[in-house]
Amino acid sequence: MQIRISWPAGNITATLDGNTPTTQALGKALPLASTARIWGEEVYFDTGVSVSRETDARQVVEPGTVAFWTDGDALALPYGPTPISRGDECRLASPCNVLGRVDGDARLLATVRNGDPVRVELIDA
Repeated sequence: MQIRISWPAGNITATLDGNTPTTQALGKALPLASTARIWGEEVYFDTGVSVSRETDARQVVEPGTVAFWTDGDALALPYGPTPISRGDECRLASPCNVLGRVDGDARLLATVRNGDPVRVELIDA
């Protein structure tokens, strides 16, 4: 499954694993509009989707991981260290369901500003 995430200064696409319960729930909620929040070098935003933490949820992920923060019903898009990272790692606030990866350079997310409107939509296959 491919999605596009857009904000005033740009957009990225991401490829998600369509076989996870979280990805399936998110797909049913798309398109969605939200408001971006910034936490260190991570963009996150509410999705209105509520799911359980999956057994393979992780707190430390690679830059460009598309994660779902179950504690906040939010997509989390880390592209660098967060306030609780050790060194250069991407450490999320708590273990998150891993959905997929950003296509291309995740550092484009650095152009997202706190409070920016964000839109997430499915890309037709």
